[in-house]
Amino acid sequence: MKIGKLPENVLERSVIRQIRHRRNEVLMGPAVGVDCAAVEAQEGDVFTFSTDPITGTVHDLGAHCIYVTANDLAASGAEPVGVMLSVLLPPETEESSIRKIVQDADRVCEGLGIEILGGHTEVTNAVSQILITVTGIGRLKKEDLLLPDRVEPGDSIVVSKWIGLEATSILAKEREKELLGRFSPELIRTAAGFDRYLSVVEDAGIAKKAGVKMMHDITEGGVFGALWEVGEAASCGLTAEVRSIPIRQETVEICEYFGVNPYQIMSSGSMMMITKDGEGLVRALCGRGINAAVIGHLTEGNDRILINQGETRYLERPQPDELYRALGEN
Repeated sequence: MKIGKLPENVLERSVIRQIRHRRNEVLMGPAVGVDCAAVEAQEGDVFTFSTDPITGTVHDLGAHCIYVTANDLAASGAEPVGVMLSVLLPPETEESSIRKIVQDADRVCEGLGIEILGGHTEVTNAVSQILITVTGIGRLKKEDLLLPDRVEPGDSIVVSKWIGLEATSILAKEREKELLGRFSPELIRTAAGFDRYLSVVEDAGIAKKAGVKMMHDITEGGVFGALWEVGEAASCGLTAEVRSIPIRQETVEICEYFGVNPYQIMSSGSMMMITKDGEGLVRALCGRGINAAVIGHLTEGNDRILINQGETRYLERPQPDELYRALGEN
């Protein structure tokens, strides 16, 4: 496509027509000549906002970008309302690619009950691969906003589903041919299918009803990075048992093949939750078919400790995500 804004006819047929209106509070959405979206607020509402860049190294870009941003909003305790997409396309991009991105994004939005509010699409030689920046908006009542100052020493740390789902799925797709030389097609198909677990919106909803105090979406830096960030946000220490952290065997084997640490690898699809009653929250999640485990607890002071088979060490500051090393990007 030619450099510049998408031609109006392409914008109409491959972007705007692929987006569905589904929320009553959205008063103005995407249209030619419309520069802003409008969302109606109700009395006592608080809006939360999140933004994420997603690059063309990820398969199923349209779906992935929605999951990532909706998860961030859910971690605040908010109901995701909508997203705005800024899509930068290299000149060699085919129109079918942008259409698929928008279709996939709107499909995930439908499943999560949120809406594409608008955004921007442009062809530019400033990028060598597709780059999507997603800005999300969520809504909740002020008294329901989850803040780090609510947590206290003794609170449990719970992790939902399994760590490493996001990275495992990406590696299974990006390095499929290479991995098939070592693993069975069934294992690779299973690993690639982990993307169906990427949303934690349901996890967050269950946790809110169970009285969770704080949540943090486990993304770049993996579960070790998330533990450190929770400690920083809550200004406290913590102790975590490595062997209690839930992880799939497919993740273990694929990370071992690439020589990377599964505890420091992208883990969208898994939420870290801080609560007084960890076992109660685990029961609530498992009762809805969502795997979960208590992996530790918060402590006085600032020491952040990992225990692994009786050995104790201090948690380090977040390191560069291991997925980049596995993909040869470091």
